[in-house]
Amino acid sequence: MLASTGARRRSIERRTAPMVAAEREVVLDCGDGVRLQCFVSSPPNSTGRPAVILHGWEGSAQSLYILSLSQLLFDRGFEVLRLNMRDHGETHHLNPELFHSCRLSDVVGALRAIQNLYPAQALRLAGFSLGGNFVLRAAAQAGEAGLDIAKVVAVSPVLDPEETLVALEESFPGYQLYFVRKWMRSLLKKQATWPKIYDFRELGKMSDLRRMTAELVKRFTEFPTLEDYLNGYAITGPHLAGLTVPSRIITSLDDPIIPAQSLQRLANPAALQLTVTRHGGHCGFLERLSGPSWVEQKIVEEFESGAASAPPQGKLPVLENAAAR
Repeated sequence: MLASTGARRRSIERRTAPMVAAEREVVLDCGDGVRLQCFVSSPPNSTGRPAVILHGWEGSAQSLYILSLSQLLFDRGFEVLRLNMRDHGETHHLNPELFHSCRLSDVVGALRAIQNLYPAQALRLAGFSLGGNFVLRAAAQAGEAGLDIAKVVAVSPVLDPEETLVALEESFPGYQLYFVRKWMRSLLKKQATWPKIYDFRELGKMSDLRRMTAELVKRFTEFPTLEDYLNGYAITGPHLAGLTVPSRIITSLDDPIIPAQSLQRLANPAALQLTVTRHGGHCGFLERLSGPSWVEQKIVEEFESGAASAPPQGKLPVLENAAAR
């Protein structure tokens, strides 16, 4: 919550002004008629290395944590690409079909389009929360999708969606309500843009995420049940077993919506490393209100390093104490 507080907005917007001033909007052709918005910022001292940053659910390319990380990468000479998922930011007009979390082909298609913009360079991917889940799933398909990915960092990624939904339901009431309201605002934008397709007035009377999600799954997806849908984007179990792209998950034991026990059910490929901190919350990892967060600096460090050596097989995640105390 502190990471998104308005108290940080002014300093972040001031610090990120050079990167934002350099941005240009690109609408990516992701295949099958899907289009996603991307903001590309090329620094004066560009090294040509593309870094793709993906926000969390109901975040956007304009979220404070996305802007803050992007400026750090911009300062280090990276080509910074801030991608908006379908129906996030102000992109409800680009595609008639609704966003849902199993639309991995959207992100894979966007990465393929970005790869075509930088044919001689490997991509570096960073994702937060649901965005972290997406970039890990995309990396697991890199070979068959023809993607050249040098490194992936996933911050507080959704691991088991059912466990995350339960955690949201059991957290203090304001947290679930926050997401319900943000989601409803987004759905009403979709309805206003495509009034002949959508009418969410009845959905607006619901006040919990489980009922809303189940109703939208029934009406607008091919999944027969809510359980099937949630399992469709889980990354626990065997889902990351074939991962060969050097990847790091950074998460914390005090994350209120990503239960730490889900980590024990991740596959253990040699390419995957875990950094588990005692504190940090969900995508927070703050040392102070002003300036870049600990995790943003960690991502830059990962992107500038070579492929890290894999941890010993069968070991518990290494426990690092992030400076977020």
